[in-house]
Amino acid sequence: MTALPKLIFELSREGKIGCGLNEADVPAEAVIDASFRRTGISDFPEVSEVEIVRHYMALARLNYSVDAGFYPLGSCTMKYNPKINEKLAAADELQAHPYAPHDLVQGNLEIMARLEEWLVALTGLAGFTLTPAAGAHGEFTGMLIIRKYLQEKGDARKVVLIPDSAHGTNPASAHFAGYEIREIPSNAQGIIGIEELRAHLKPDVAALMMTNPNTLGIFESNISAIAEALHANGSLLYMDGANLNALLGIVRPGDLGVDVMHINLHKTFATPHGGGGPGSGPVGVAAHLLPFLPVPRIKKSKDRYEVVYDDPCSIGRVKNFYGQFLVMVRALAYLLALGRENVRRVAEDAVLNANYLRKRLEGSLDLPYPASSLHEVVFSDKDLPVKTLDIAKRLLDYGIHPFTIYFPLIVHGAMMIEPTETESKETLDEFVSVMGTILREARENPELLRQAPVQTPVRRLDETLAARKPVLKWSRGESI
Repeated sequence: MTALPKLIFELSREGKIGCGLNEADVPAEAVIDASFRRTGISDFPEVSEVEIVRHYMALARLNYSVDAGFYPLGSCTMKYNPKINEKLAAADELQAHPYAPHDLVQGNLEIMARLEEWLVALTGLAGFTLTPAAGAHGEFTGMLIIRKYLQEKGDARKVVLIPDSAHGTNPASAHFAGYEIREIPSNAQGIIGIEELRAHLKPDVAALMMTNPNTLGIFESNISAIAEALHANGSLLYMDGANLNALLGIVRPGDLGVDVMHINLHKTFATPHGGGGPGSGPVGVAAHLLPFLPVPRIKKSKDRYEVVYDDPCSIGRVKNFYGQFLVMVRALAYLLALGRENVRRVAEDAVLNANYLRKRLEGSLDLPYPASSLHEVVFSDKDLPVKTLDIAKRLLDYGIHPFTIYFPLIVHGAMMIEPTETESKETLDEFVSVMGTILREARENPELLRQAPVQTPVRRLDETLAARKPVLKWSRGESI
């Protein structure tokens, strides 16, 4: 087993120093008032510079990232993001105070305006707001737009339909927007059946929130008929666009009848999202919903950009200022680097990689929904002598980050695998080889997998206890 690095408290020896400073020629009392000085500090480690550097480098090596290895984490699209975009986002020329006069930040405003133009072109929708801070925030914003639109028509519908294959945040977003949730079951093909939808369409239905491709990685092929049925009922179609990576440059949701859609810049358009941020969830709408977009809105007037803060039909502000600007910088840089001719290849390669893994693994793992896969494939632990969790933990021993487990909920023991477009065939072949080894171990020595991981510094944790009572610091004498 790989041992944890020795912590600086364990390396501490009295008299060790990392650097030497001359005695101060000004008394401390003359610089800092006693009321601001801490007293009683004890057990402060004394280590050399070499030891403190090695301590932090060792801790850094324990961190896993897409730069370190394969990250088949479906749902979050943990794909490699070009480092040039990080340099651009850090450029001094783009750092601006949000209260800066608009005349001084015309370049920043142009970046946002040009990004909106790209998103309009890629989705077929009429316009976007860039202000939502993340995907779920975009969902909430979209549902507020729908609510305001219906209210303006004097329509007080209170129900939102959500398929059982939707992203988990959809019900919460609709609920917080003031709606009652009704679930629609998927059919045997893993999609929404048009007859099942019609059975749920009542006069009180405001909208359907559809994830497409859904969380099974399957394209909702009935989407045009679904949109038509909804519109005939006076209802709207909301599309969760978190999986736009699978459709980029191939399908424009606006052409299929989608009324409102959020996308995740941090998933599809090159912002690292590990650890919960940063994020950005722009919301696009069809033409009849444009007046209800939140403010501020950036508009071009002759040869300059202006910011509109007052709009009588707008739902108002959903976030301070303009949104996550540096995420927008990354997104526009990514799109400009790809160009129109290569945007489509993002989706094509993502779908190709997912289907390659599906073909290589479907003889060894249960595939509960045989319909064609797009950017991800979902297997289950059916007929295996171990559980999905055991396989995920064993992957850690082989230096591979686990895939998403136990989601979507409609698949028992789900294994959601999303390789993204940025992985090579060699990496995918290595993953298949490791999975083959683990499945062989599962048959021959299932107890090994139940004890996994055995090669990592930390073994299995009580994840429920860790979530409820996290230990966020280490003190001398405590075990890890």
